[in-house]
This record gives sequence, C-alpha cells and structure tokens, in this order.
Amino acid sequence: MEDSQDIGLPLNGLPDEARKDSVSEASQHSQTASDFIDSQLQLEADAREALPYKFEHCTQPLGPLRQNLFSCLTCNPTPASPSDPFTPAAVCYSCSIACHGEHTLVELFNRRNFTCDCGTTRLPSTSPCTLRIDPTTGMKGPIHSQTPAEGNTYNQNSQNRFCGCGELYNAEEEKGTMYQCLGLTSEKDGGCGEDWWHPECVVGLGRNWTKAQAQIKQERNAVINGADDADADHPLPPGFPDENSFDTFICHKCVDVNPWIKQYAGTAGFLHPVYLSESDGTAKRSREQDEEAQRRLAEYTAAQAEVTEELREAKPTSNGTNGNDMLEDDAPKQEAFLQPVASSDANSKKRKADDATLDSSESSDSKKNKTIPRYHDYLPELPTGSFSMFLKEDFRERFCRCPSCYPKLSKYPQLLEEEESYEPPISESGEEGGQSVGTASLLDRGEAALSNVDRVRAIEGVMVYNHLKDKVKSFLQPFAESGQAVGAEDIKAYFEKLRGDEQGIRAAAVSRGNGGGDGGDNRREQSGY
Repeated sequence: MEDSQDIGLPLNGLPDEARKDSVSEASQHSQTASDFIDSQLQLEADAREALPYKFEHCTQPLGPLRQNLFSCLTCNPTPASPSDPFTPAAVCYSCSIACHGEHTLVELFNRRNFTCDCGTTRLPSTSPCTLRIDPTTGMKGPIHSQTPAEGNTYNQNSQNRFCGCGELYNAEEEKGTMYQCLGLTSEKDGGCGEDWWHPECVVGLGRNWTKAQAQIKQERNAVINGADDADADHPLPPGFPDENSFDTFICHKCVDVNPWIKQYAGTAGFLHPVYLSESDGTAKRSREQDEEAQRRLAEYTAAQAEVTEELREAKPTSNGTNGNDMLEDDAPKQEAFLQPVASSDANSKKRKADDATLDSSESSDSKKNKTIPRYHDYLPELPTGSFSMFLKEDFRERFCRCPSCYPKLSKYPQLLEEEESYEPPISESGEEGGQSVGTASLLDRGEAALSNVDRVRAIEGVMVYNHLKDKVKSFLQPFAESGQAVGAEDIKAYFEKLRGDEQGIRAAAVSRGNGGGDGGDNRREQSGY
C-alpha cells in the first residue's frame, strides 16, 4: 500500500495496515524522545522563572528581616470565623518550597522585621524545618517545636483574609489590583500591619460596588459581543487616584493612629486625602487645602531664605567669631529644620558667604537668637475625618525634622529612608536550589534516597542506575533519530525484554498477528503514560 511505504516494515509481527492504525492512535498520546527532552527542558526553564532563587537555607539564623513570606493553610487552616482561636505563622521563601512544597500557601509578600516561623511551635511538629542545622546532630533538619521569635507581628493575612473588608482571598477569582499599605502600626495597635487593600474599600464603597460594576460590564459585553468578558480590566472606583500618580499609600487605619501625619495631606510630596466616606470630606475641601498648602509653603521658603541670609551677613565679634562661625555651630539644627524644602539659592549663598566680607552692624548674639522657621508651622491645619494618604516618590524629603517632629518621625524608619528587602541568591540555569519534599522527579527522589543509605549500598545503587540508564538510552536512540513516537507498548515490551520475557513477547505478537481478540488493533495507550 502507498501508506505502508511511509510507515516502513512491519513491527512486532503486526501487518502494515494494523501498524499504521496503531501508530496513528499512539501518536495522539505519545511524543518522540527529542520532544520529551525538549518539554522537560522547558519545564525546568519555567520552574526557574517562577522560583528564581535558591532555596537551600532558612532565613531564621539571619534574624528579623524584611523578606517575602508565606502563610501555610495546610499547617494552620483558616478558622471559620476571624474571632475563632488561631495561631498565626509565616515561613520564608526557602521553607515555603523545601518544607511546605505540597501544602496550600498564601503569599504575604514582603513584611518587615520578621523571623521565619518554620520549625517552631507556631507550626505542627509534623511539618518540621528541613533546612536548618540541628544543634544536637550538626546536620540539616528535621527541626520542630523550637521557640518562635518574639518580635514577629501578624495580621489577618495569615488567615488568608485581606483588606479592611476581611474578605477571604481567592487568586483564581480575584480581579484588579490590590495595594499594600506602608504599615505604620500593627493590627493589634489599631493599624493594619502592612495589609493589602481593594481600591473600592479604600474609598469606602466596599466590595458590593465591585460586584455590581462587574455585573454591569458583563451584561453590556453580552449585548455588544454576545459573550462575557471575564478578563476585562477591573475599574478603579471614583475618588481613587491614578496608580501612576503615587509611589505608596498609608491606609486610614494607620493614619488615624498617627494623626500628626494628617497635616501633610495635600502638601508637596503627598496627594489630596482620600476620605473613607463622602461625609468626611469633599473634593472642594481638598482643593482649598491644596491652595492653602501652596501659600504656606511659599511663606516658609521665604522665611527660610531670610533667616539664612541674615545669618550669613553677621558681623565678626570681639572674640574672633563671626556669623559664618555661628552658622557652622548651628548647622546641624538648621539642617534638621530646613531639610523638607532645600533652597538652591540658600545653598549658593552659603558657598559665597565662606569668602565674603561680613560687614553687618548687628552682633552675633542677636543673630543667634533669630528664630529659625520650622516647616510644620507652615503646614495647613490638621484635617478632620478618616482618610488614606497617597505618597509620591519624594515624600521622605518633605517631612519636618525639627526637635518636636523628629521623635514622632523616627519611630517609623520606613518614613525616613526606603527599605531594602532580603532576597536569596539567584538560582543559575541548570542549577537546583534545593528539593521540595515529595515534589521532586523520580530521579531526584532516587538521588535523595541514595544520599541517606550507607556508602556501599549507595555505590551499588549508582552502578545499577548507570547500567539501566545506558540501556534505556540505547533503546530511545533509534526513536530519537527517526522522529518516531514512543508508544506505551514499546516501553512495556522493552522492559519485559530486560526481565527475560522475550518468549512471551513473541507469543503475544503471534497472537496479535493471527487476529486475536476482536480482530482489530489491540494496541492501546495505558492510563498513566
């Protein structure tokens, strides 16, 4: 037959036509050896992209860090009600893979000052840490029932509940973007503890608004397109700022616990306040606050320049000091006062004053008593109502650092400088970062098992494995060279041959050739291949 020339000679005693049918059926469920290798390489590349870091070491010995954390719902299931007893816990990136790889995890993302809970009493002893060194044996794991770190703080995210609405998070159903609060105050102290917020909850509309908008959009798309658009963009609620206009935000909970920060809303470095409800404030009020803030900022800048100019022009005194010496004495104090609004003119005058002749008739003592302007005196009046604050990229440069403001500011290092998050070393291409319990390949599991047996048995096992690997390679080589699909029967027959059952193979082939069974092709893909 014409088709039989393309297929080749009969295999395993099957006629050409029967073999054509069987190869056609097998090809639907099989792949060539080269295809299999390519798919495995692609899977490895995908895995490295999803898990780019090595997971060889637990971060617990490093102490409290700002790091990526995960809550394990398998070890600590979410209670039916938020008020039910619950022991929160979170584990580091490495432990989430190596120790909890087969568990249901919730990614909490970066949290500050946290020490990994894996291997402590916050998690069941049945889920030990396999990455830390056991002090009694000097070897890695299993570690369990250790005392957890005292400095860790938790919020409702450990129960898979997020936002002020406390909704259970479902990654498959969640649409749109959630925003993480900068987290000034922990949940137990009235703040949110770096919680993640829905935009509609930030402006006080609640989740019902989102569901209503989604329903309206689906109905509109069904009328226009005749189908639902489940992947349509999630709309931002009215009053929520454009996501490109701010760098981070502080939720109304954390703002209410720290009312001193409210004065900065609407000033340089901060967007208008976003009120929790319309009764707390209006857009008109926000515009008025902005105008007032700009006016006060101009007054402050002018006062700052005036004081700097007068101090530079102070006359030398009888003891040899002059205004420039006095300025240097007061430099730390002025630096703290004037830092929020750096004046390029003032800096230029400072450089010129170093070489200028000081001819002022006023004494240095009177100049030293000159009141240095404080930035917070020029801020708008303290707004009322409950609102969230959205911060621009340069917001840290805008805080007043005078002696009365700095103690409140210094309690929150995240307001003084940008935080750095710990990241494990990058896993290079082809390099394994570690092994997740129960999720490795058969080869990886075999190698792991060999590492736990005595040296003689390990060597014998490796020799047997190498022998089998060479045999399988020689079996797959013709398939790879010809591009022919490897069927389940080919594999089954090969291993029967390895076991010495060649006579059974020939008998089965003769039976198939004589039209045994239902007279058709008896070659079928077995489940599991």
